[in-house]
Amino acid sequence: MIQIGVIGAGSCDLNLRQIAEEVGAEIAKKNAILICGGHGGVMEASAAGAKKEGGTTVGILPGDSRKTANPFIDIVIVTEMRHARNVIIARSADALIAVGGEFGTLSEIAHSLKMGKTVVTLDSKWDIEGTIKAKCPEDAVRIAINSIEM
Repeated sequence: MIQIGVIGAGSCDLNLRQIAEEVGAEIAKKNAILICGGHGGVMEASAAGAKKEGGTTVGILPGDSRKTANPFIDIVIVTEMRHARNVIIARSADALIAVGGEFGTLSEIAHSLKMGKTVVTLDSKWDIEGTIKAKCPEDAVRIAINSIEM
């Protein structure tokens, strides 16, 4: 199955939360697995959206406890690697969608681009060379899935 990473800040406003939830729902509708950091904000909203559509979610946690995963994560990967876990998210995803984001998101984008992965952005405050701007969640997921060579 295709694995799409959704990256973004651990806290977000209602607008980004709605966008992330729609991204997660679209990923599930395409029968792809959602990979994220497993905590709150964009990660939780996207996982909630995927679960509403019957999707599978994977959370790659920065700490040492499964208990910190948000309630919408099916498969919990505990790394105890803090921000270094961003490399695992980037490597595990076939393509990534960045919703908003802060500095941790920037590192995930950089690692992903260095690995040759497609990174689609939605409502990003940065214009990063090599990323693709999407108009809406459906567009973001379509671009991400179409970029993957199976």
